[in-house]
Amino acid sequence: MKRRAADMSATIAQAVPAKKKDRFHRGVARWVVLAVVGVLALFMVAPFVLMVMNAFKSPADYSGGSPLSLPTGFYTDGLAYFWERVNFQVKLWNSIWTSALVAVAGAFLSLFNAYAIGVGRVKGRAWIIALFMIANMLPQEGLIYPLFMMAQKVGLTDNPWSIVIIFTVIQSAFGTYLLSSVLGTFPRALLEAAELDGASRWEILWKVVFPIVRPTMSVLMIFFFIWTWNEFFIPLVMLTSNDTQTVPIALSSLQGDRMLDVPTLNAGALVSLIPTFLFFLFFQRTLTRGVTAGAVK
Repeated sequence: MKRRAADMSATIAQAVPAKKKDRFHRGVARWVVLAVVGVLALFMVAPFVLMVMNAFKSPADYSGGSPLSLPTGFYTDGLAYFWERVNFQVKLWNSIWTSALVAVAGAFLSLFNAYAIGVGRVKGRAWIIALFMIANMLPQEGLIYPLFMMAQKVGLTDNPWSIVIIFTVIQSAFGTYLLSSVLGTFPRALLEAAELDGASRWEILWKVVFPIVRPTMSVLMIFFFIWTWNEFFIPLVMLTSNDTQTVPIALSSLQGDRMLDVPTLNAGALVSLIPTFLFFLFFQRTLTRGVTAGAVK
């Protein structure tokens, strides 16, 4: 018995170094991957670092040096000038409430459409989904004239509600495609069981379907908010007065035909980036959970 125990101890002692060696080899590969990812992360962060550096430079400091040089002083007049010139607080509020409404309305409109297409099994389901995808791929330049004419006829010219309605429909086209693909594989037995229990279609939607697709809808809301925030061309055409314009249009007002105040432009870009950065940090866990839940399902 003692001899068997000694042999077993020797076997374990021999196995431990090999295991450590395997871990060491795997660790080297992991460190190489981590180093490559770190270098790529530096390349991605570099533009933001340059933007912060140039945002706090004076025009003379920027002209006398280079975009890569450190600022000689902490210059904040560019931020104040941008804030006052474009009336930034009004444009910030316009971007926040229009993007939030589009995110919520677009996600729920996508759910209603996908519920009818994916769960309702309407005829020509594949053609309807293809139509949604084609509509989502149309360039905005081809849509702007009929959209502007329709807004003019219903009295929504220079009204933020016009871009809320337009982008709700545009974003829901992608959301409908995504959710209908998810609901197309929804277990029919679960729906039939709910129908046998006496649940109506409305109750099936909110008590059976919605809890399962809620993580996916959370991801859609986050993307819809960011996409709508960054939209430029349609708001530029639809919103003509300063009281109705959004943040991207405020940035474009700093660019002249022959002059460009680069420090002020960088300061404005920095101020405009902070709300979306905070929004992403606040909903980062929601985004991660939504993607993970979709992958597991």
